[in-house]
Amino acid sequence: MSSRTRRSRQRERILELLENERIHVTANWVYDQLRGEFPTLSLGNVYRNLNILVDQGEVIRLPFGSTFDVYEACREPHCHFVCEVCGQIEDVPMPRTLQRKIDDLVLETGGHSVSKTTVEFHGTCRSCLEKQVT
Repeated sequence: MSSRTRRSRQRERILELLENERIHVTANWVYDQLRGEFPTLSLGNVYRNLNILVDQGEVIRLPFGSTFDVYEACREPHCHFVCEVCGQIEDVPMPRTLQRKIDDLVLETGGHSVSKTTVEFHGTCRSCLEKQVT
């Protein structure tokens, strides 16, 4: 934690919640999960704490172009699949060797040094495809 940022029980619980749930969540979802535990919690508190966690590298903000940003705890490198029908976001494993190849390709073709790689796939999820068939 940054020396300028005080420890916060709310922030610790938000991070714990994201790590335990291992899903992509909105600030509203976090607020709904924790408001019973923290009666003074506001949606503004949740956004501030999420932003601090993002700045600290503990949480990733995924701005997929929807109305609300989605958050997840930082984990092993992975890609995301976004269903254009239902909006579901699913993690797709990305082997480190593939990530290195992508980063090397960017360096070789453009001379750019990559500090972070983000890959998104957009299409129709299996569940929506099955609904279309029936």
